[in-house]
Amino acid sequence: MRLEYFQMVDRIAAMDLAARTIVVDCTLPQESPIFEGHFPGYPILPGVLMIETIAQAGGWLVMAGLRFRQMAFLAKVSEAKMRSFLTPGQVIQVEATQEHDGSGYAVLSGRIRSGGKLVAEAGITYRVMDFPNPALRAGLFEVARRVGVPEELLADA
Repeated sequence: MRLEYFQMVDRIAAMDLAARTIVVDCTLPQESPIFEGHFPGYPILPGVLMIETIAQAGGWLVMAGLRFRQMAFLAKVSEAKMRSFLTPGQVIQVEATQEHDGSGYAVLSGRIRSGGKLVAEAGITYRVMDFPNPALRAGLFEVARRVGVPEELLADA
């Protein structure tokens, strides 16, 4: 088994905490070991990685709304639909809208589009809880800055 480092979000293009929405931009790499096995001669992004991309985009929104005082862990995927394939080098945009938060959970709906066309969608539920250790929190802050989380959202954390 080969597991690769999962950083699916390249850049946060827009975040509106009042409207509880986020838009992120991503470009699939031209080459990746993932494509070598899925599928040889016809490389496409696995559907589970499409869902992971939606989950990561929504996770940034949940944690930003909490001012990064707590972590959002994937708890449930519902109504996932893959409508098309994504191929190496393809540019995508992921949109997520938070529909509920409270009692230690957050629920979002998310969509992936490419060239304006809907590619995938899913409902995502997160378990919201304290960071399990300072190292994870510090590492997450580094990634948050790299993908463009507004610094003012990290200042209070």
